Amino acid sequence: MTVDLRESGKVAARRTLMNLCDEDLRCVDGHAHLGNLAFEQLPKGAIRHYGVGLRIGELSPGGKFEGLLPWAALDNRPFLRCMHGYGLCLWRLGLLAESKEIFERMLWLNPTDNQGVRFALDEIGAKRRWEDSEYQ
Repeated sequence: MTVDLRESGKVAARRTLMNLCDEDLRCVDGHAHLGNLAFEQLPKGAIRHYGVGLRIGELSPGGKFEGLLPWAALDNRPFLRCMHGYGLCLWRLGLLAESKEIFERMLWLNPTDNQGVRFALDEIGAKRRWEDSEYQ
């Protein structure tokens, strides 16, 4: 029964988030949470959600953005969550070079590294697969 309740909660949450994104596709936080729901079982599904949020966030500032996106500014968090999830999915899918690129960019945007991507970079630098990492 507990599993049924948990799964029904995920289904309801997914439905609510999908409705939110249907109403406004630009809802980056909705895409981040949809990615989070899919991450464990379906990394290929999760990367699509994170990717949409990442692309929307990249288009938002306009032009070539070279500033910072500190975690302390709450409005930056949805984009950083999408970026983090996207990098983790790349890693899970065995795309270490692409994952490393995303995480290095995250450190540039948010040098305080509130999400701990420096630890993921250590693991990726050691060529560890997601399944064998301590980052999980």
